[in-house]
Amino acid sequence: MADLFSSEWAQSFKEAWNADEEITTPLQRAGFNSVVAFGVPEIDEPLFVMTIENGIVSSINSASSDDIHWDIRATTDDWLSLIVKPPGLMKLGIAYTSRKLRFRKGDYATMIRDPSLAGAFVKSFALMGKVL
Repeated sequence: MADLFSSEWAQSFKEAWNADEEITTPLQRAGFNSVVAFGVPEIDEPLFVMTIENGIVSSINSASSDDIHWDIRATTDDWLSLIVKPPGLMKLGIAYTSRKLRFRKGDYATMIRDPSLAGAFVKSFALMGKVL
């Protein structure tokens, strides 16, 4: 079992993401390309960065900070609470409004209004827990 956001965890997450058609298929249909970062508020640099090309994670931890479109932060305890018992849209909304889940870059409201993005976002938390 790898530590959250470690190199071993990141590689396992990439493999699990790319094998999960419930995440990749809607994003491929939407032609989704982005660089998404995850981290904790007290550290400037993200702990994990994934580059997504047409719904598939093409690389991890290789994009520059200038390329990041979404930078999502939470404390370690909040990350663990969100992935041990994966949230639905309601719990994510509560985490966002209570500032337990923060977006340094990217717009939560825009993402939540797009069903293909919202669905993948919600499912990614369960996937994070599977590889933890």
